[in-house]
Amino acid sequence: MIFRRQWLLAATTALLATHGALAAPPVLLESLTSPELAARVADGATTILIPIGGTEQNGPYMTLGKHNARVLELSTRIAQALGNALVAPVIAYVPEGNITPPTQHMRFPGTITVPERVFEATLESAARSFRAHGFRDIVFLGDHGGYQASLARVADRLDKEWASTPVRVHAMPDYYRASSRTWDKTLATRGFSAAEIGVHAGLADTSLSLAATPSVVRLDALRHAEHPSKARGVEGDPTRASAELGEIGVDAIVAATVVAVRKAVARR
Repeated sequence: MIFRRQWLLAATTALLATHGALAAPPVLLESLTSPELAARVADGATTILIPIGGTEQNGPYMTLGKHNARVLELSTRIAQALGNALVAPVIAYVPEGNITPPTQHMRFPGTITVPERVFEATLESAARSFRAHGFRDIVFLGDHGGYQASLARVADRLDKEWASTPVRVHAMPDYYRASSRTWDKTLATRGFSAAEIGVHAGLADTSLSLAATPSVVRLDALRHAEHPSKARGVEGDPTRASAELGEIGVDAIVAATVVAVRKAVARR
C-alpha cells in the first residue's frame, strides 16, 4: 500500500510537471506559425531577443557550436523569466579573423568567419525585420567577446534613426559581462586561479557549457586527457570544470540579463 501511494504521488507529480511544461507558451520564434507569432505580439510579447553565437574552435573538448548552443539555451531561460519576450534564431556566422592569411580562430579547422560589415548588416536587417513585425524592444545577446563593439554600433545607429518611434535596440553588454568578468571573479572567490579559469575553453567556459548544454563537451576525452590545459586551442585548465560550478554562472547570467532588459525597456 505504501509503495502504491508513493507510485501514485510520483506519477501525479510527473503529470503536473508535464502539464506545466506543455502549458507554458513557447518562446522560440522558429517554433511558431506566422499567425501565432502575430497573436503573441498583439498580446504584448513585444521584446525579441537575438542570440548571437559564433562557429569557432574550442579546443579538443568542446564542439565548434559551443557559443551557438549556449546562447540559445540561456536566451530561452531569459525569455521565460521575462514573460513577454521571444527568442530569434541564433546568428552563428560572426567575425572570427581573416581567411587569407588565417588569423585568430581561423587558424583552426571548422571555424567560420564573415567580414565585420557583413555581420553588422545582418544584425541591422534582422532588427529592421522585427520592427516591421511589431516588436518594440530588440535585444542583442552576444556570447562571444570579439564582436561586442559591433552590437553597440548597430544599436546606436538604429536608435538614432528611430528616435521618433517607440522602437529601441539594446546591445545589452550585461549578458556578456556576467558571463565573463563577473563569472571569472566568482570563480576566483572560490579559490580558482586566473590561469585555471582561463579565457577560452578553460574552467570558466567549460563549466558554463556543462551546466547549460552538456552535449557540447567531450567529457570522457577531457577526463582522460593527460594535460588538458596544454591542448592546442585551450587557454585555461578545464580539468576541474563541472556542471555544479556552471549552474552558479548560468543562474547569475540569466538573473543579471533579466534585470538589465527590464530596466532598458522601462527607460524606453
